[in-house]
Amino acid sequence: MPAIPTKDKIYSSTEKDFLRVLACDTPGVDDMHHLFAPAAEAYLEELARRSLKITRMKFGNTIQLFAPLYISNECENSCLYCGFNAANNIKRMTLDDDEVLKEAEIIHSRGFRHILLLTGESRKTVPVQRIASTGKMLHGKFASISIEVYPMETGEYRLMAVSGIDGLTLYQETYNRDVYAAVHPAGKKKDFAWRLNAPDRGGTAGFRKLGIGALLGLADWRVDGFFTALHAMYLAKKYWRSFIQISFPRIREAPGSFVPEHTLSDRDLTHLICAMRIILPEAGFTLSTRESPLFRDNIIPLGITVMSAGSKTNPGGYSGTKISDGQFCTADTRSPIEIAAVLRNKGFDPVWKDWDRNFCC
Repeated sequence: MPAIPTKDKIYSSTEKDFLRVLACDTPGVDDMHHLFAPAAEAYLEELARRSLKITRMKFGNTIQLFAPLYISNECENSCLYCGFNAANNIKRMTLDDDEVLKEAEIIHSRGFRHILLLTGESRKTVPVQRIASTGKMLHGKFASISIEVYPMETGEYRLMAVSGIDGLTLYQETYNRDVYAAVHPAGKKKDFAWRLNAPDRGGTAGFRKLGIGALLGLADWRVDGFFTALHAMYLAKKYWRSFIQISFPRIREAPGSFVPEHTLSDRDLTHLICAMRIILPEAGFTLSTRESPLFRDNIIPLGITVMSAGSKTNPGGYSGTKISDGQFCTADTRSPIEIAAVLRNKGFDPVWKDWDRNFCC
């Protein structure tokens, strides 16, 4: 008997199926698709209450804050949705070490001790050794350094790890192979499997944190949400020493004017986050400044554990000394101080630092 496609299983799920799974402590792989189903929409408040309870039990009233630092917007890929698309006529820039340090000093002065280094995907412009040397340069300033760059070999990831970089973030973008092929027409990123297996290589290399996610809007969010959860469960089981983080980026306006075919509402995104929290009670959930202040403020209690603040998505964006174009437009432009004040007003503790490599054996 042929297997039922995941999408069909999600959309054929009934209200009775959903309520049965919601009553479970932790849904199994065979049942978790019910949580993403349209039949669950009428019970969003119940989902939210369950998600809130789990999040507070596992993480308390804390929200970790971090800032992204873009080293370069040079890219060799032609991702249709991305402002860094090699075909886009944008102002390109790659920071030198002094410029990176200047950006890092500004981020550090704003209280951040967790930082995410990003580049476009160009090994020629920003080779592996350059990323490693940047990690060494900054590791004394920041307690935790993660990277969101092109996929690497296991040995290259090991080089990152010994250079002071402890986290890897890499979005699959979409788990739908047909959509993936359509939105990645050129460049190394065309290789679906190479990208999909990158977190495995990072786990093998010993990263403390492994971050994944789907770019919401490229494909059906229910199906991509299911496969993101499945991927996270696999990584958590196989690389049990690594902390798993999930991001929920929605497509934002960017150079190239890409129009997503599968938009999702704030209610849809809330549904996704709450369903994922029930499936992944111990994973970190990240929400970036892609989202509006109103949505970010309201979703905080329902599953989010990590937030960016005051983000700039272009190289040199914090100092503003040179002009370059960003990867996408941010929606929440509030300062880190303003974000921290909002968190406190809602009864949460903004956490600028929650780990130190000196305590790691």
